[in-house]
Amino acid sequence: QVQLVQSGGGLVHTGDSLTLSCAGSGRTFSSYVMGWFRQAPGKEREVVAAISWNGANTYYADSVKGRFTISRDHQQNTVYLQMDSLKPEDTASYYCTTDPPNTPPHWGMKSACWGQGTQVTVSS
Repeated sequence: QVQLVQSGGGLVHTGDSLTLSCAGSGRTFSSYVMGWFRQAPGKEREVVAAISWNGANTYYADSVKGRFTISRDHQQNTVYLQMDSLKPEDTASYYCTTDPPNTPPHWGMKSACWGQGTQVTVSS
């Protein structure tokens, strides 16, 4: 069974850091572009970050640029989202996916695979 399993997240204070992990199983995702979405109650889903298959290219939403870092480890078949200087407006459910939109074809293959989601809550 092909799946993405997320870990990390939780309740933190403004300015704290968190790392989200997304481990793939049932398939090697090393040829796939990977990304992270988030969705807060009452708000539209937002692409937070994306990374090409080889890690050479990354994308960040303006809202997280300079604070979040996406990375991947092919040996672990895992993608990470390091979140620093967290703000209350970062509070949302975060999802990893192999189908981030609007990434160039050379960033890697895509598939409709999503993690189960993890809650990040930042208190002021």
